[in-house]
Amino acid sequence: MIVHLVDGTYELFRHFYGLRRFTKGDDRPLGAVAGVLTTLLQMLEEGATHLGVATDHVIESFRNDLWSGYKTGDGIEPALWAQFEPLEEAIQALGIVVWPMVELEADDALASAARIASDDSRVRQVCIWTPDKDLAQCVRDGRVVQVDRRTNAVRDAEAVRAKFGVDPQRIPDYLALVGDSADGYPGIAGIGPKGAAALIARHGPIEDFPPDALGERRELALLFKRLATLRTDAALFAHADELRWRGPTAGFAQWPQRLRAPRLLSRAQGAAAAAAARPG
Repeated sequence: MIVHLVDGTYELFRHFYGLRRFTKGDDRPLGAVAGVLTTLLQMLEEGATHLGVATDHVIESFRNDLWSGYKTGDGIEPALWAQFEPLEEAIQALGIVVWPMVELEADDALASAARIASDDSRVRQVCIWTPDKDLAQCVRDGRVVQVDRRTNAVRDAEAVRAKFGVDPQRIPDYLALVGDSADGYPGIAGIGPKGAAALIARHGPIEDFPPDALGERRELALLFKRLATLRTDAALFAHADELRWRGPTAGFAQWPQRLRAPRLLSRAQGAAAAAAARPG
């Protein structure tokens, strides 16, 4: 089996601002939710059988206690905020497993789910659907890969090395040095992508850097590495079989009308019929 793990928060943002290009600011109340469900149904129609979706139920996490500049919900538009919880409810009604994260982030859920699924010998591959560079640290050869929906790029370990210049497991060290503006930490001044890759190639993880490599900035780099390191210990499920899609729930019937997307119901029913007809 192939397990598909989807960054629901990223998909919500993607559809919200994608719609903006056409609505000129006249936001449909749940338009982005309808867009995410359309994407998930497309995956099911194309043969996906095991799915899990991670969402940021809130934006803040334990990382905000470690670094005051870490990302928060400040600046998120009310029209987008209002779709966070309906997204989770709609995905659950569609019958897809969803993990709304509070203390941890959606990225931590994806990392944890990838670890659990990849430990299951029946799983042939784990696909993490997000362009977020943080998730590159979860890539394991071709068994756990990252899929960028924007470019249709599939990143295995070789592709991660080609893009960042470091092995997947060294991505937290890399991000600690170069920073991550999306997450709100600046990295180490004067160290760019090439310099970071060279330091890691020469010395390995930041903990093994000689004292003169970073000087007094070493502790700051280690803090940023902690911010960049995804948690993999969230107990989201026990076996990959728990992620098998078995069709929409009875409660899903109300959602297409609520989302002003009536075709969602017939598409969900069609996908369920196709899934039931597949062997295994």
